[in-house]
Amino acid sequence: MWPVVGLAFGSVLGLAGAFGGFGAFALVLVLGVIGFLAGRAFEGEIDLAELFTRRG
Repeated sequence: MWPVVGLAFGSVLGLAGAFGGFGAFALVLVLGVIGFLAGRAFEGEIDLAELFTRRG
């Protein structure tokens, strides 16, 4: 459920931030993906620490 809520939230923020044109489309797409990933991380399906740590 939370990934879908995050995707919807990001999409609404994008629509509120800019309305019309390719720039608005790109903004909605980026914020939607960020919201979706935040929802997945909140639900525990993505480990953000693993994504941002250096491997060496």
